[in-house]
Amino acid sequence: MKSLTSNPGTSTYHPNAAVVEVQNLVYAYPNQESVLHNISFSLNRGDRVALMGATGSGKSTLLENLVGLKQPQTGKILINGIPVEPRNLPQVRRYIGFSFQDANDQLFMPTILEDITFGPRNYGVPKATAIDKARQLLADFGLEAYANRSAHELSGGQRRLAALASILALEPTILILDEPTNGLDPAWRRHLAQVLLKLPVQVMLIASHELHWLGKVTQRALVLSGGRIHIDSQIQPLLQNGEALEQLGLPVDW
Repeated sequence: MKSLTSNPGTSTYHPNAAVVEVQNLVYAYPNQESVLHNISFSLNRGDRVALMGATGSGKSTLLENLVGLKQPQTGKILINGIPVEPRNLPQVRRYIGFSFQDANDQLFMPTILEDITFGPRNYGVPKATAIDKARQLLADFGLEAYANRSAHELSGGQRRLAALASILALEPTILILDEPTNGLDPAWRRHLAQVLLKLPVQVMLIASHELHWLGKVTQRALVLSGGRIHIDSQIQPLLQNGEALEQLGLPVDW
């Protein structure tokens, strides 16, 4: 599987423009009703945003539209001012690091070290440089002892961090994570939060059902319900509004 990221290149991006802009996006699977209805929002430099919503609300579908894995029927998505269209995907994906729900979808090489160096080597980074970067990421994530092990020998939390390291090896400026805490125990959720809070990315968008965890790593929340954004607000006041969350299928204490 080819990584969705590479080192950012040049573009027409204006420093005052939104890093991610979604305009009136509509998406439907073939022969089905629309899953996403007139979605509009923008993400600016420094934004760390939670994408919240009950199961089936369209979170993963929206994320896959953002990275060009799916194409909307109508509307626009702009990444650093570049339309997310088939002809632009190689350029757009230079900016984005995307983490799938299942870390195993991104770990496919014989060892974790090779997984992390795969992307940079695929884009022409010298082997020694790629290995140095990979070892530094492994050290940052507390995985240096597992460099020569396969993903199958790691715990769920370790695989999740290894998959994230394979994304960060290409230094994306936008990080999009789909359910990054799946299968993680409390200690690994805390460790992942600590890692994310230190990352020098411009924009972070995280879809998760772990509401309290999201409150520790993001500042803003977009809440999807029925394929529409019903709430766009600061996350801490939202987490205190149990009635609103309950109505949207997100009971905060469960």
